Amino acid sequence: QVQLVESGGGLVQVGGSLRLSCVASGSIFSIDAMGWYRQAPGKQRELVATITSAGSTGYADSVQGRFTISRDNAKNMITLQMNSLEPEDTAVYYCNADIRSFAAWPLTAYWGQGTQITVSS
Repeated sequence: QVQLVESGGGLVQVGGSLRLSCVASGSIFSIDAMGWYRQAPGKQRELVATITSAGSTGYADSVQGRFTISRDNAKNMITLQMNSLEPEDTAVYYCNADIRSFAAWPLTAYWGQGTQITVSS
């Protein structure tokens, strides 16, 4: 059984900062890419940032320069540092990871339960 657990969401004012964390646990053999997605009310889920096991990163244009994704492979953990938050960043943020586990050998995408971020103006 593989689980992704997110933490760090909450309410913040415009221009503020928040830090999200996500830890993968369970019968994990290896983790490929990890990332963050978000879904605002009435909108589709969208990619925010990704990071490979080698540390290569990618960002949505809307967060480039404001958000930073990082990874600790030893802890199976990623973080998302979010600065200069805007009302448009309000959404449920989901952690995603492509994991090869001992129970399910093919590379499989797993999702966290989501954490709400609300940016108030």
